[in-house]
Amino acid sequence: MSDFPGAATPQSFSTLRFNNRYARLPEHFFSRMAPQSRLATRLADVSPDCARLLGLTELLEDGSDSPAREQLRQVMAGEQVLPGMDALAQKYTGHQFGQYNPQLGDGRGLLLGEMIVTRPGTDVPQEATFDLHLKGAGRTPYSRFGDGQAVVRSSVREYLASEYMAALGIPTSRALALAVNGERVQREVIEPGATLMRVAESHLRFGHFEWLAHSGRYDDLKVLIDHALREHFPECLAQARADTPSSDDMPLEDAVRIAATLGMFKTVIARTARLIAAWQSYGFVHAVMNTDNMSLLGMTFDYGPYAFLDGYEANLIPNHTDQAGRYGFAQQPGIGLWNLERLGVAFSPLIDVEALSEALGQYEGELQREYARLMRLRLGLPDTDDEDMTLVQQWRDLLTEGRVDHTHAYRLLSHWDVAQPAPAALVTLLAGTQGLHVDADEARATSWLTRYQARIAAADLSDDDERQRRLGMLGCNPLYVPRTHLLLEVIAQVEQGNDGSLSAFRKRLSMPFFRPEEGSVEAALTLGTAQGVDAELADDWTRPPALDAAPICMSCSS
Repeated sequence: MSDFPGAATPQSFSTLRFNNRYARLPEHFFSRMAPQSRLATRLADVSPDCARLLGLTELLEDGSDSPAREQLRQVMAGEQVLPGMDALAQKYTGHQFGQYNPQLGDGRGLLLGEMIVTRPGTDVPQEATFDLHLKGAGRTPYSRFGDGQAVVRSSVREYLASEYMAALGIPTSRALALAVNGERVQREVIEPGATLMRVAESHLRFGHFEWLAHSGRYDDLKVLIDHALREHFPECLAQARADTPSSDDMPLEDAVRIAATLGMFKTVIARTARLIAAWQSYGFVHAVMNTDNMSLLGMTFDYGPYAFLDGYEANLIPNHTDQAGRYGFAQQPGIGLWNLERLGVAFSPLIDVEALSEALGQYEGELQREYARLMRLRLGLPDTDDEDMTLVQQWRDLLTEGRVDHTHAYRLLSHWDVAQPAPAALVTLLAGTQGLHVDADEARATSWLTRYQARIAAADLSDDDERQRRLGMLGCNPLYVPRTHLLLEVIAQVEQGNDGSLSAFRKRLSMPFFRPEEGSVEAALTLGTAQGVDAELADDWTRPPALDAAPICMSCSS
């Protein structure tokens, strides 16, 4: 969601404009239905950043019972739909844990409508369309054995994680608001119900195309591809059309469609590669990378039993359903390619297999280039050196061997003025977090820090350049992260009717690079210089799990 940055032109929630493009596709692509009403719904929190993105700043006005908030609450409670909405559940299929499942679709969410958003432009206003998707909206024809409900646990997790990923600059769906209701929902235990207003430029998944290809509906496949090209990849369509005239209201000529679809596939490959490179750089484990959870636009999508690394653990598997470890942290780059291959199979009725295979060949190189770029930023490397990835690998090894806190390691490193000796707090952290430091542990940490210091010194930076280097690191190495144990604490508070911790954590995760008390990375740097590299870790929201805490695994249930 990076093509339409910044705040949109303000608009009223009660008079939104809609352009429901997906609803104009053939009716067997979806099922129209109204949301189910939910008992005793309260609006728990609204994301200011997402509200500004949509121009819904009236939702941020003082008073939890303002007319706009009350109307949003009613929509999220299933008590009303706004004029112009055309609620529907989408049909798709996909590969789940490596096996094709034809019985999929929106089983508890409804695409309420595609709202039009404008933003001031240099010459004329820019216009974009965003899906408003209500999760927990009720049973649909695709629910299988599901109840159509969402629960507080999974809704809080998606709400906070999606806003955090946006703050990191990682492509993601967004969440406008979270509402809690009086439903009692049976999962592993009985849990309170919730609804989430998810926002995305599109909900098209790899699985949409798999459904049509695997069922032999090739004419429908062309229709969906034409829709995707016109609405989401117009640059691919324009390049393929060249001088060939074609009306937007007529089917695309086959030659144009083939060229444009191949161009779209290459774009999806590149975006997916860059997305997963960002996941690997920031220690994010999606945990359910089924093809029906893969966005055609290359964004983080369908948050389930995800986790962010506490200690660096290459094989972290936070989903207890994943007994084989298919979706562990280190497996994600390979799974991304496997999923793209499945999308290529879906396109193969239209496109030559050799062309698809050649396009897939760009994936690994794109991922490696983006990962190297991000890691240079995170480590504050001021230029490019052939040995940088060796230094990165040694850094990962250091974090792994010492079971070092992933977030704190980057943060303390960001504060270090390499013109000075390595701070004792940084050496101690990198020696290992288990409290059993021996001389060999500190020697290993000191050895890497010496190599790192020499690498920075080789750039011969001025004092001001060195300060800017550290500011750059502080601006990309977060202080706050949605750690699983902190999320569980927030969830427990929301389940008890206390939404204050949800708002407090959301504020930090939406500006994760400095404490609210400091208010900027410049002030954070000043604090670290004056009081030590670990001074800001006094904030309770930076707290890692206890040393003796058992690993936390979540389930796919939501």
